[in-house]
Amino acid sequence: MEQSQPHKPTGGDEDAKPRRHFIQQLIDADLEAGLHEGRIHTRFPPEPNGYLHIGHAKAICVNFGLANEFGGQVNLRFDDTNPVKEDTAFVDAIRRDIDWLGFEWNGGECYTSDHFETLFGYAVQLIREGHAYVDAQRAEDIASQKGTPTEPGKASPFRDRPMEESLALFHEMREGKHPEGAMVLRAKIDMAHANMHMRDPLMYRIKFATHHRTGDAWCIYPMYDFAHGQSDSIEGITHSLCSLEFEVHRPLYEWYIDKLGIFPSKQREFARLNLNYTIMSKRKLLRLVEEGAVDGWDDPRMPTISGLRRRGYTPESIREFCERVGVAKRNNVIDVGLLEFALRDHLNATALRAMAVLRPIKMVVVNYPAGDIEWMPTVNNPEDESAGSRELPFGRELFIESEDFKVEGVNKKWFRLAPGRSVRLKSAYIVTYVDHVTDANGEVTEVHVEYHPESKSGSDTSGIKAKGTLHWVECSHAKDAEVRLYDRLFLDPNPDGQKDKDFMDHVNPDSLHILEGCKVEPALAEAVPGATWQFTRLGYFAPDAKLSSREGLVFNRAVTLKDGWKGKG
Repeated sequence: MEQSQPHKPTGGDEDAKPRRHFIQQLIDADLEAGLHEGRIHTRFPPEPNGYLHIGHAKAICVNFGLANEFGGQVNLRFDDTNPVKEDTAFVDAIRRDIDWLGFEWNGGECYTSDHFETLFGYAVQLIREGHAYVDAQRAEDIASQKGTPTEPGKASPFRDRPMEESLALFHEMREGKHPEGAMVLRAKIDMAHANMHMRDPLMYRIKFATHHRTGDAWCIYPMYDFAHGQSDSIEGITHSLCSLEFEVHRPLYEWYIDKLGIFPSKQREFARLNLNYTIMSKRKLLRLVEEGAVDGWDDPRMPTISGLRRRGYTPESIREFCERVGVAKRNNVIDVGLLEFALRDHLNATALRAMAVLRPIKMVVVNYPAGDIEWMPTVNNPEDESAGSRELPFGRELFIESEDFKVEGVNKKWFRLAPGRSVRLKSAYIVTYVDHVTDANGEVTEVHVEYHPESKSGSDTSGIKAKGTLHWVECSHAKDAEVRLYDRLFLDPNPDGQKDKDFMDHVNPDSLHILEGCKVEPALAEAVPGATWQFTRLGYFAPDAKLSSREGLVFNRAVTLKDGWKGKG
């Protein structure tokens, strides 16, 4: 796994250097103070209950990026405390996504389940010291006693249960002697605390479910708030970086560490990534999958990292996007157009060019010799000389886009082919309209043109001025392909923001158009998933990792050449 390089300011005076965000400044201060002997150790703690999405990509870039920048370590820790929803398939997918993004978990791979025995011991310690008790109330009763942000909660009737009794019951819970829901272990803090999370939070609950790693060894599982800080401490995490919604959890995080007297990991929060036209909840992404709005977690319309990869996004573009978004203290909504811009910017510099015709009609070059094939040199990427060149076959019969020819409604702004007009065929010749053929419905099926032999690209001496340039594919060498045109999955910029509507009501019914019978140049027969091409004049396209093969080419449009959503508002 290749480790991405940290960002370093380049040249110029101090004022020209990028401003360091608040977490960098925090770490700078900790290092200056000699905290943790100058050691930096972060972690990325996904729950393996779904696929990672673009929001996780930001968290990955922050945690791994900071560890890289400061010469530290980062752990990949799977927060596997809920056996009902977790699966090794999700573990594998998470590993693949982080690896693909270009990061290495050089501190090791960990699981919260690795620490179950230690966490159990910590819970026993808190019971013995009078900081935890077993509550045998129903979940509904516990919830009703929590109070409100302006009203204190009510103490459980079991809050003053003798320590020995709570300890015995907790061991019985572990031994499976009580049914699910019969009792829980709670921390004993303050039922009148202004922070609702400090009102005797749950620490353990009973679940009779087979865990993906520990099997049936456990039937009690720690709650996230209890497991999180202690796992950080066990692993020696110096900086536990979370999204902003965990800020109100920080006092509880610190309370557990303080009462246990263990290594003091430091939790700090930054703004999570919110994108318009996008859903970030894994629970709701799962609903899209289960209700058939998409064809899986890696559907190219999904904001999952695997979906973006399948669509044709590059790890460099996602990292650049996260860099542009930055690390802030306040939540805001980012325009998804910035993500698309990052992809266009990267692919414009790196993607090989190719010719493809999505809605073909035949062009017959009537004065070109039948059966002759001429090979035309063309550059692979005008932005990158090192990409070299290739040769395209040119002959009497070609495919062009049906929308590139018009019989009526032609004006001065029409630079494509029409009666009385000439156009250049990219990397080939200038051709002039002669005639066209229509079918019984009046649809154009063929366009006849004459080419000008002296107008060959690179050696044009014809003197003819052609205002438009068309892409094309020679018929006898063309390969058939299916092309999938993806658009935004939701029509509303805030699909989850209306209380009177379900987010599913905003699903875009036109988010996918499948075009069959497309024609592509022969070089694209060798295209493999993982490479994204620019189809001349059409956009950026990638072979579909699930569906494409040499026998049946399938290309996904990663992004258009320009932002087609501007002005749709």
